[in-house]
Amino acid sequence: MADLRELFSDLVRFETELWDAVDERLRTEVDLPLSWFEPMLIMDQLAACRVHDIAEALSITVGGTSKLVDRIESAGLCERRPNPGDRRSSLITLTVAGRKQLTAATAEFDDEMAQQFAALPTSTLDRFHAVLRRLRSTSRIHDQPTTSR
Repeated sequence: MADLRELFSDLVRFETELWDAVDERLRTEVDLPLSWFEPMLIMDQLAACRVHDIAEALSITVGGTSKLVDRIESAGLCERRPNPGDRRSSLITLTVAGRKQLTAATAEFDDEMAQQFAALPTSTLDRFHAVLRRLRSTSRIHDQPTTSR
C-alpha cells in the first residue's frame, strides 16, 4: 500500500513549487499574478460570469473571490455590471486591457507549464490528469451535506 502521508507531502509540495514557478513567470513577464490569471480565464470563458461562478470553479469562498475580483477591477482589467436576471449579483467581464493582459499571460502560462511537465510523456500526463480529476470529483461528493430520506 502507498504511504499516504508521503503522497500527501509530495502532492502538496509539488503544487506549491508549481504555483510558485508559474506565478513568478507571469509576474515577471506580464506583471500579472497567477491568483488573478485563473479568475480572468473564467471571466473570459463565461458569457454571464458571476463571483459565485468563479468561486465554484476555483474551489474558494465567495467572500475571498469577491475581494479578488475587486482587486482585478481596481487594476482596470475587469468590470462589473448589474445582472438583469438577479439584482443581488453582478456580471463580470474583462475590459479591453484585461483581454490583452490575459492573452499575453496565457502564452506565458502555457509555455511555463510545458517546461514544468516536459519530463513526462503525454500519455503519463493524461493519466495523471484523469487521476486528479477523479480524486477531486470523489472529494466533492464527500464534501456534500448528507440529506435524510
